[in-house]
Amino acid sequence: MTALPGSDLAGYLRSYVQEMAFGQEEPGVVLDRYHTPEVVWVNDGLHLDRQRLIDHARPARRTVSECRLDIHDTLACGDRVAARYTLHAVARGRPVVSDIHLFGRLAPDGRLRRVDQLTRTLPPGQTS
Repeated sequence: MTALPGSDLAGYLRSYVQEMAFGQEEPGVVLDRYHTPEVVWVNDGLHLDRQRLIDHARPARRTVSECRLDIHDTLACGDRVAARYTLHAVARGRPVVSDIHLFGRLAPDGRLRRVDQLTRTLPPGQTS
């Protein structure tokens, strides 16, 4: 299955997060379903390539016990997508709340090829 973030960005966000955090498939399989092999992901100025994204998923699977998203806004225009959402997670038994602004570029097959993301940590229970 190839994800089409432009046509269902909210669905992509929910599915990708759940599959990466709690799925049974290898993280690389999940990543490739939604992103091109040469994906560039810049989070708060930190460049994450495919391997770094895979490496990030492995510890998250061990430490995250809950995760949900409140999706506030999504926008798609041509090969560009944007979203504003709040991620609520429990990691190592502690609540973590992140306000996230995502801007992406799609490949012709609908998978994300670039993500620029800005995040800020919020107090537990707060939404943006």
